[in-house]
Amino acid sequence: MAEPGHSHHLSARVRGRTERRIPRLWRLLLWAGTAFQVTQGTGPELHACKESEYHYEYTACDSTGSRWRVAVPHTPGLCTSLPDPIKGTECSFSCNAGEFLDMKDQSCKPCAEGRYSLGTGIRFDEWDELPHGFASLSANMELDDSAAESTGNCTSSKWVPRGDYIASNTDECTATLMYAVNLKQSGTVNFEYYYPDSSIIFEFFVQNDQCQPNADDSRWMKTTEKGWEFHSTQLMYKWAKPKICSEDLEGAVKLPASGVKTHCPPCNPGFFKTNNSTCQPCPYGSYSNGSDCTRCPAGTEPAVGFEYKWWNTLPTNMETTVLSGINFEYKGMTGWEVAGDHIYTAAGASDNDFMILTLVVPGFRPPQSVMADTENKEVARITFVFETLCSVNCELYFMVGVNSRTNTPVETWKGSKGKQSYTYIIEENTTTSFTWAFQRTTFHEASRKYTNDVAKIYSINVTNVMNGVASYCRPCALEASDVGSSCTSCPAGYYIDRDSGTCHSCPTNTILKAHQPYGVQACVPCGPGTKNNKIHSLCYNDCTFSRNTPTRTFNYNFSALANTVTLAGGPSFTSKGLKYFHHFTLSLCGNQGRKMSVCTDNVTDLRIPEGESGFSKSITAYVCQAVIIPPEVTGYKAGVSSQPVSLADRLIGVTTDMTLDGITSPAELFHLESLGIPDVIFFYRSNDVTQSCSSGRSTTIRVRCSPQKTVPGSLLLPGTCSDGTCDGCNFHFLWESAAACPLCSVADYHAIVSSCVAGIQKTTYVWREPKLCSGGISLPEQRVTICKTIDFWLKVGISAGTCTAILLTVLTCYFWKKNQKLEYKYSKLVMNATLKDCDLPAADSCAIMEGEDVEDDLIFTSKKSLFGKIKSFTSKRTPDGFDSVPLKTSSGGLDMDL
Repeated sequence: MAEPGHSHHLSARVRGRTERRIPRLWRLLLWAGTAFQVTQGTGPELHACKESEYHYEYTACDSTGSRWRVAVPHTPGLCTSLPDPIKGTECSFSCNAGEFLDMKDQSCKPCAEGRYSLGTGIRFDEWDELPHGFASLSANMELDDSAAESTGNCTSSKWVPRGDYIASNTDECTATLMYAVNLKQSGTVNFEYYYPDSSIIFEFFVQNDQCQPNADDSRWMKTTEKGWEFHSTQLMYKWAKPKICSEDLEGAVKLPASGVKTHCPPCNPGFFKTNNSTCQPCPYGSYSNGSDCTRCPAGTEPAVGFEYKWWNTLPTNMETTVLSGINFEYKGMTGWEVAGDHIYTAAGASDNDFMILTLVVPGFRPPQSVMADTENKEVARITFVFETLCSVNCELYFMVGVNSRTNTPVETWKGSKGKQSYTYIIEENTTTSFTWAFQRTTFHEASRKYTNDVAKIYSINVTNVMNGVASYCRPCALEASDVGSSCTSCPAGYYIDRDSGTCHSCPTNTILKAHQPYGVQACVPCGPGTKNNKIHSLCYNDCTFSRNTPTRTFNYNFSALANTVTLAGGPSFTSKGLKYFHHFTLSLCGNQGRKMSVCTDNVTDLRIPEGESGFSKSITAYVCQAVIIPPEVTGYKAGVSSQPVSLADRLIGVTTDMTLDGITSPAELFHLESLGIPDVIFFYRSNDVTQSCSSGRSTTIRVRCSPQKTVPGSLLLPGTCSDGTCDGCNFHFLWESAAACPLCSVADYHAIVSSCVAGIQKTTYVWREPKLCSGGISLPEQRVTICKTIDFWLKVGISAGTCTAILLTVLTCYFWKKNQKLEYKYSKLVMNATLKDCDLPAADSCAIMEGEDVEDDLIFTSKKSLFGKIKSFTSKRTPDGFDSVPLKTSSGGLDMDL
């Protein structure tokens, strides 16, 4: 079935393996010859190769269908004198079943007893591991906001060997099992399979070396109702269109024999096949995988759109033509041809012609379950898978036109590009055209030298298309009515519960995925320093920020920086010396998260006569860039603004860390801060994904405290990257301003107390130097208090001391006089008691004359000091309460105590 010398594969991913085998084998042949020549002079060091030390292999077939048999050593360099290469058998030669090819004499011999051979075939019936030549790939077919996230979720979804069989995955991912083989003649493929669950999509197809599938309705496998069943997709071959060769010339290759013709492959998803084998769209409320239409289950709604992956005929809303690359006139030719599973560029009239393919969509219809979001302008998206194979400087353009206006180039790919996917976000609900243009070379040549350079598109998927069709149904929010439950819209910021069909509000500081509002996992947390808006559609910063440290909390308010600012890079010059600038517009924060920066393309407006309306393209973002050509260069009154690009569509977070969500703001790009206050960094991402920026663009704005720079301050670009970026994908800015300093608090000022002057003392509050704060609290007013001088307090002290001394002197005299009287009374009392105890006769006097003072002579017969008297008075008291007083007798005898 296969043409000799061509490889026929199960997948396009393995095509390059066969193409690389030819130069590899020729290098092997040259290496064998070189080794033979070199070893001629090496002497007896290497022995002649034995038959057990080498084996034979065939080289790849050449254009005449010939090949060579060469000897290849098992271990190079161990022996020499290999057999010379000889001419091999013809490429289509093969042995019958039960025979094998003996490479020594290139003849077929029967298999030994107990062994078998399939002849031209190969059988796989042991699946302890994935056999050589097989490959298992996985992918996620559902649309998501992040292609990298989708791929990562399906990396483990592959075909797994299970001993005597191999099993597929059972999740929502798509797992592909491929096997590549280089066919030498026609044949068949047979396999035994078990497929009991119709809810799992299972398809099988065969592709040739140009990745063109066979035309067979058995691509969609039937379920097995009685255990394991056999399946076998004889191939058919047709000339590739347009046919630019002749099969009648001498040496022309003939088409291989084709198998029995079968039915056409299925329709595209969302369509069904009529009785006359045409494809018609399924009615709204139903879906299909390309065969029959099925009503959406209760609680679901159709996901309308257009998904083209089968290219049997060109869809009715697509057209193709050829545009001359010399005089830009349309030619009556077909620019793109269908080829089963892809559409590719035709040969054209010349190599510099533009091969045009256009898809027109009348409008878009957002899902019923998703409420219109004024903050998120996405109404739909287009995703297509393409590939370019080029030998020279080919280019593939993708352009978008709105309301029949001139197409605007969106993306360009130059040179060969491997099979890849590209997504474009549609933000306006209007009639839109999508155009693909392929040019093989930009040189103005009328010849056709590079007809083998082609562009291929494998699939095109447009979502939310008005009057579109559905390939599946998704859950929706339910609304009770008299006739039952019907789909309705959830309020803004609410997700749909898959089980109950009810709406639930997203938690605080989360936003809702607009295109996948199912389950609480659809609520994505906001980044640091941000919060959600009222309808949970985006995260934004309200121009405030707080930073905690072990000693204090720093609070910021960037409201003075909320207005848009502009910045121009250094001048650049074209090859002809014309000057232009890269002009940036930035909006930092606030405004409830609305994007305030606008960049415009006014090239069209400048060429339109005054008074007539024109169309200018503008974009709105947090940060955008445009190319500005000054008036002195263009000759117009105003400068020309062109090529607007969004650099920041989403705020990721605000932090003092240098890295957030894979985005890094290197501190060495700018001069280092010297005040000890860390920069506050705003991190942004752009939705635009380009071939150079596969993850989209990113932007960081460093906000630095600079007390000397009044509001709004100054913007700076990196010194080493004058255009704001060093790689074209990551942009960095530095914004220095006094408004970027933390808010002032009590820790930022101190008090100064003056001396007491004239009974008045002043307390003054001043900022600490250097002042590293802005706004916040104000300095307290000066405080005045009444005070007393030092002279006053000295006088008060002297006066108080004098008075105290006088008082102490008076008290001392008073207590001394009083003590004397008490001593006399006690002495008299003691004497009276003694006379009474001795029964002595009372006498009026003791020989003391009237008028004499007898107190002192009577008591103080012995002289004592005042201290001694007091001591005697306090120490001579007896236990009965009386005092003991020493007296002398008249005879001068011993003292007696009374």
